[in-house]
Amino acid sequence: MVSIAAMRRYVVARQGFAARFRRADADDIAAAISRLQAVQLDSVATVDRAHRLTLVSRIGSYSEPVVSELLRAGRVFEYWAHEACLLPIEDFPLYKRRMHELRDHHWWGRERPDDLRPVEQEVIGRLRDEGPLPARAFEGRSEPMWGWKPAKRALEHLFAAGEVVIAGRQGFQRLYELPERVIPKEYLDAPTPSEDEFRRGLALRAVGARGALTESAIAEHCRFRGGAREVRPHVDALVEAGLVRRVEVDDGGAPFVVPADAELDGAPAPPVLLCPFDSVLWDRGFVRRLFGFEHILEIYKREHERVYGYYVLPLLVGDRIVGRADLKAERAEGVLRIKRFTPEPGVRRGLDEPLERAANRLARTIGLERVER
Repeated sequence: MVSIAAMRRYVVARQGFAARFRRADADDIAAAISRLQAVQLDSVATVDRAHRLTLVSRIGSYSEPVVSELLRAGRVFEYWAHEACLLPIEDFPLYKRRMHELRDHHWWGRERPDDLRPVEQEVIGRLRDEGPLPARAFEGRSEPMWGWKPAKRALEHLFAAGEVVIAGRQGFQRLYELPERVIPKEYLDAPTPSEDEFRRGLALRAVGARGALTESAIAEHCRFRGGAREVRPHVDALVEAGLVRRVEVDDGGAPFVVPADAELDGAPAPPVLLCPFDSVLWDRGFVRRLFGFEHILEIYKREHERVYGYYVLPLLVGDRIVGRADLKAERAEGVLRIKRFTPEPGVRRGLDEPLERAANRLARTIGLERVER
């Protein structure tokens, strides 16, 4: 049995948050995506895109077009994991199982109707003749509130089914392309795994990336239906294979699943502002148990309903989440503005210095000149 404090230090240390300003290249980005297993994408750019915030907190500043270059070169790929994520290319064969499952309906549940098939063929023909294209290259009119035009619907169904892939982005718009022009042949031609192989492979990767997860947190990380009950037999199989082990924790909660060779302790992290879509925060019950922190997203609330702010980054110091910073990047002025900072209840230490350190490092890594509060 280990203490919850030791487990918390171990989980934080596993993330490899950067203690000082760095510059990163394509190899660093690809390695970080492989280490994290899945890096969530999100369109909100109030501070910067979610994947960029997640990556710079670990590897430092990098040129954003490099991510598109990695996608185009087939060194990483984009697909539905926890949500839309950047993923290591070595895992493409594993996700062929999810592509098979999504061949008749989209990730968000929309059916793939037969009357859309002619549009799909037209879309594929354009890609074959012209190369990577964004949805805006196709005619049609979008309806309000996610009412995609026919070509966009076709592209998204083809993407969910693995019949087209993402070859980079223009701004934040996906560039769709034929798989054989992007994905290395060895991964494209690999056999589709069984459901058991898929779930065990993804669970093993999730535990390796996060350091420790409960069975219910594995289900949330991987977006498996059925929760802990459905994950448990697959963890049993991984335990029997000597790949993971279960660890009892002194808080009396469900055991944590860790890599078989894990050493359960670690050094504290430097002050860091966490992307609200960082994988560390994906499972709210797990975060509540490990950090005593209630992760709340208020982006979709009306302004008067928000308690902490619009785009809030939790502040991690050592191995504790000690406050919430409502931030905005004002790029025309080169300023990262701290609109509001709310310490967590019961935090007695002064937070001005760690907040300043974390904010200054974040500003520099995303190309801003200074912080104003």
